[in-house]
Amino acid sequence: MDPAAFLEDLDRSVKATLAGLGEASAAGAPPAELSVAQLLSTALKKELEASEEAALWMTREEDVEVKLALARQCGDEAKHYRLIEARLRELGVDPAKISPLSGGPTPMYRYLASLETTVERVAAGQYTREALAVVHNQVFIDHCEAQGDGATARLYRDVIQPDEAHHHQMGRSILLRLAVTEEAQALARAASEKTLAIAGELQEMVRLKKGILRAPGC
Repeated sequence: MDPAAFLEDLDRSVKATLAGLGEASAAGAPPAELSVAQLLSTALKKELEASEEAALWMTREEDVEVKLALARQCGDEAKHYRLIEARLRELGVDPAKISPLSGGPTPMYRYLASLETTVERVAAGQYTREALAVVHNQVFIDHCEAQGDGATARLYRDVIQPDEAHHHQMGRSILLRLAVTEEAQALARAASEKTLAIAGELQEMVRLKKGILRAPGC
């Protein structure tokens, strides 16, 4: 398939799945005791893992453009972590009491870290997971605004969301260059689908076990 046609087809498939995940995240009412600060604190582990994944892939990458894109993403995710820490302090939460490394790596991290090819990493990480982050973040922004927390909503809307959207677009541009063979396209599609499947399983798990809805992405 022509690379442009492949990306358009993948776009449609990913957007359809993301719409379902976004609706599931926004459905129902979160527990009354689940505060914006508690939801915000869940983002620390996601941001830390996203930064580490990009750094890990960067050390293994031989494509200079991909290496630099990963460097940009690594820095952005680390920046988000610090910004979230600062906002938590403003909300009266001590980030030092939150252990983002507790529990070990998430299933998403383990899967992404296991990917061996550039096209798989880009499809799963920058292209798919960052698109997922945009969807989850928008649900979180809407929730913050509904709760009267304009400062947290602005942090995500004006700083974090543009970065995540940029990561996704970088991934899309790189895929357009790399997914030029039938084999590369198959790898990219499989990696994207697996990423979304893991995301759906994790989202459902925290909803059932912890009642967490409307949590931000990374």
